[in-house]
Order: sequence, then C-alpha cells, then structure tokens
Amino acid sequence: MPLPWQTGKVIRIEDETQTTRRFWIRLDSGEPYDFKPGQFVTLDLPIHEKPNKRVRSYSIASWPDGSPVFELVIVYMEGGAGTNYLFNEVRLDSQLIFRGPLGLFTLPDPIGKDLFLICTGTGIAPFRSMVHHILNHNIPHEDIYLIFGCRRLTDSLYQQVMEELEQEVPRFQYMPVFSREVPENYQHLIRTGYVHPVYEEICRNNLSNGQSEAPQALKAAHFYLCGWKNMIDEARLRVQALGYDKKAIHLELYG
Repeated sequence: MPLPWQTGKVIRIEDETQTTRRFWIRLDSGEPYDFKPGQFVTLDLPIHEKPNKRVRSYSIASWPDGSPVFELVIVYMEGGAGTNYLFNEVRLDSQLIFRGPLGLFTLPDPIGKDLFLICTGTGIAPFRSMVHHILNHNIPHEDIYLIFGCRRLTDSLYQQVMEELEQEVPRFQYMPVFSREVPENYQHLIRTGYVHPVYEEICRNNLSNGQSEAPQALKAAHFYLCGWKNMIDEARLRVQALGYDKKAIHLELYG
C-alpha cells in the first residue's frame, strides 16, 4: 500500500546560498515525523493539471529527533516549474502536500565498514542526516569520508555544520572539493577539481593497511553516491575499477 498524502505547514525559510534555499515543514498532525536518515519525501505541487507532472522528490536534510518538523534543502533550477513555485510562491505558513518517508538509501545496519559519502550540490542532504544520526545515537562505525563537490566556496552547503561535525564525530572527515575557484583564506584543507580523485587516493592508500596478509587487499567499504547523473555514472565506473563489487555501491540520483 502506498503511503497516504499528508499536509504540513512551512514554518521557516532560509537562503543557504544564492541559488539554494532551506525549508522547514511541520506536520499538521503534530505527530513526530519518523523516518530513516537518507530517505526522501515527494511533494505534490499545484503546477500542473496532471498528477504525475506535479510531483517533485527531495531528500530530507534533517535527522529524526522526535519532532513533527523536517528540513529540505532545494536548489533553484532555471525554468523548473517545481522550484519556481517553491522559491516564488511558497511563504511562511504556506501549506504543502507530501508523501513519505520513501526510499532505501539508508545506512547499513550494522555499518561495519568504511563509509564513503560522495555527493555534489544538494546531494549532501541525506549525508547530513546520516552523520548527525550516527553522532546522536553513538552508532559504532569505521572511517567515514564525506566528499562534497561544488564549484565555489559560495556554493558550499552546510559548511560550518560539517566542520563542526568533523570535530564531534570520531573518524569522520569532511572533504570539500572545489572545481571552479580556489577559496582564499579558507582554513580547511583545500582540494580542487572533482570528487573522484579524492576517494580513489584514499582507497589506494588504504590497500592492505594491516587489514590482511594478502598484498593489495581492498579495505572493506560502502560507497554512497548522491547527486547529478554524470557524477554518479562516473563514480560507479571508478569504484568498480578500484576492485569493489557493484553491490558495495548505493546511489540516489538527482535530476
């Protein structure tokens, strides 16, 4: 049975970047919103007569905390009917119709292996949820690498939050990568280009690493990919080229 449609009220809106906005939605029922980090909701927006052309799906950027509120982070798409409505019509106290939580892009249980959380743009949303959940519940884990690709520092999402999490979560590394502009006076380690060489270098440095007597043994890992199709397609090929089975790869495609 499909989940029923629910209604919620927009209680807070903030610009995260020039093109990205955060929306906090409170369930009209007032009941705690229960979901697994990594899941998404589908909005039914009044932008078309046909139901299948009204729906837009967005990963939940917050984490389950027993409250009736969840957060979405959404990038404005030029010419996109859905984001045009959300950015230009939705205000505080606007009501939204949604269905969810949906999706299987969730943490393994137990985690048991290294986690590579690889994303671009708003693909960071489910990973923000996951890392906070690990921290809040003291979930046992191995090394966690959050590799976040964007063009410029001004495009970076949740930058301060991620840097704080790096100090709070053991064995967690936040690794932003900038493709168009090298930030000036930025205290975090600078990586330029694209996300792929970053995880490739880590995996190669982890070969054997005392984990096995066999030479060139791959360190066990899960690869979670979230973002635009081009990044995901290339990452799938590169991860398998490193020697990992496709079953180690989990993805959430945007666009």
